[in-house]
Amino acid sequence: MAAVKENKETITRSRLVGLKDICVAEVTTNDEDVYAAEVPVRLAKAIAATVKDTFTIEYTYSDDEVEDTVETYEKTEIEIEVNRLAPGDYALLFDTLYKYGFLVKAEGDKAKEVALGFRAKQSNGKYEFCWYYCGKAEHPDVTYETVKDKKTAQTIKVTFTFYARKKEDVIEGERKKLYALIVDESNLMAEHTTAAEAIAEWFSAVQEYTPVPETEDDTTGV
Repeated sequence: MAAVKENKETITRSRLVGLKDICVAEVTTNDEDVYAAEVPVRLAKAIAATVKDTFTIEYTYSDDEVEDTVETYEKTEIEIEVNRLAPGDYALLFDTLYKYGFLVKAEGDKAKEVALGFRAKQSNGKYEFCWYYCGKAEHPDVTYETVKDKKTAQTIKVTFTFYARKKEDVIEGERKKLYALIVDESNLMAEHTTAAEAIAEWFSAVQEYTPVPETEDDTTGV
């Protein structure tokens, strides 16, 4: 029996074993020309995160069979579980006033448009780094419980809905509206210099896709 061919782009598949450094950056500009966000701020200590991308698929038929399919990205839902949201975290995610030690909740407190970043540890000690560009959080439920014979430590779950940003980027000759950027440190090759530079500064700013500059040989075809 012939050996199964491996994907040449794959170096390793190391299992995810951790989650840390959940950060949020408020989006300041999201239009057809510019995407910009504030400096990221740590949200809370991470416990778990679930990411679900949603696509719709439309089928066209002819001669009693599927002729073609059209796949469209709709949204990404991310549920994060953290140890606790401090008052400043609420002010970061929502238009909620936090001043003089008071967290002042009002009916007009809407969710802010934010970017969400984090990293997930792999069993080989390296990380998968993620940024989701545009999304809003739902107001979380909070559980309060009396002390019993055995204390129950409460956590908080926050659900975000992310979507593609309005700006179009031209990547490999195609116009794309990005919604996320992910770098798997385990699968970086020596020539992936810009991705390596990005993960070194991952939480200093919301990162962007940056192609590796073409060398003289690349441009001349030598």
